[in-house]
Amino acid sequence: MRTLVLNAGYEPLAVVSFKRALVLVMNQKATVIERVEDDPVWGARGPYDRPAVIILRRYVRLPMSRRVPVTRRGVLRRDNHRCGYCGKSASTIDHVLPRSRGGADSWENLVACCLRCNNVKSDRTPQEMRWELRFTPRPPHGTAWTVRGTERSDPCWEPYLALAA
Repeated sequence: MRTLVLNAGYEPLAVVSFKRALVLVMNQKATVIERVEDDPVWGARGPYDRPAVIILRRYVRLPMSRRVPVTRRGVLRRDNHRCGYCGKSASTIDHVLPRSRGGADSWENLVACCLRCNNVKSDRTPQEMRWELRFTPRPPHGTAWTVRGTERSDPCWEPYLALAA
């Protein structure tokens, strides 16, 4: 069971375990605003509400820029596990401008790629192959990318995640 953590401006910050959320509430650092009904946590002093969404009492500031780190899993997820060249199911990633030619490990230079296209393309650019990308690679955006753990969100989180979008 996981808990969504919001700052005082109701902006999503993170997703934590319900145990961590309960500790924040018990130490009066957070307040429960959504709870899981009919599933209390039993402690030595009796039952506690199991938090689904909490709001921190003091933390207000959000960093101005939340850059999403480039990862293989992230590129595949951004491209919906579809090849950037042929559209088939992708299991690898490809550098549009190969690394041997100065291509960077960046959101703008990486695409999901099927094994066949990756092997055929090899160390060449799409222009040399006379191939076209199905889309222009860009960095991902939205709360699902900036708040860790929201890709598998709880339905009661939706109003709070929609506020941040």
